[in-house]
Amino acid sequence: MPGRKLTAFLDEKGIKYVAIRHSLRFTAQEIAASAHVPGKELAKTVVFKLEDELALAVLPASYRVDFDMLKEVAGSKRIELADEEEFRDRFPDCELGAMPPFGNLFGMETFVADVLAEDDEIAFNAGSHSELIRMAYVDFERLVQPKVMHFAARTS
Repeated sequence: MPGRKLTAFLDEKGIKYVAIRHSLRFTAQEIAASAHVPGKELAKTVVFKLEDELALAVLPASYRVDFDMLKEVAGSKRIELADEEEFRDRFPDCELGAMPPFGNLFGMETFVADVLAEDDEIAFNAGSHSELIRMAYVDFERLVQPKVMHFAARTS
């Protein structure tokens, strides 16, 4: 079952979404293939430190975070990938590495890659390595109010 906090939030806001079960997968590209979702529409969530605060970068599965670019567009002096131990407790009903891209639910600022914002719909981990939520991007953006910026580079 998708994370209770996430589905309760979506239900409370009257958001239309679909929960998708798929075989157990861990990388974003494997999940996209297993769930038959294009890699560009599957949003992966990366936890990073902006100065000393945890934040989320959300981008298509087929892209990677360019931390130099993110540092520049965020106007930060220091940025680095967060260690799992630093954020393990921030996502209490989620499996490690399967966090949904809703920083607002976990007290974190959320940055979305501009290329993901071009999609009509997005799918993302729903708190487990075997379930996704698919919903309209405009609903996601309205609920999360992320900073949409150019910081993603296509993986080779």
